[in-house]
Amino acid sequence: MPHVLDKAKNARKMLDSWGTSTRLQIDGGVSKDNIGSIAKCGVDTFVAGSAIFGQPAKDYVTAIKQLRQAIV
Repeated sequence: MPHVLDKAKNARKMLDSWGTSTRLQIDGGVSKDNIGSIAKCGVDTFVAGSAIFGQPAKDYVTAIKQLRQAIV
């Protein structure tokens, strides 16, 4: 995933240099363990299907809270 983070950083720099308010999204591989690092690269929209819907107890509210708390 490090190469994806580098791409995200570069994409954010490019978008910022253009003065656009375009949101940068990442889809796939997002979890509570890496969402903070992803956000630090300038990504502001996350697709985290498995991280939410793959929870054994189907506790989607807690899964979403954990993701939000991991973004610092």
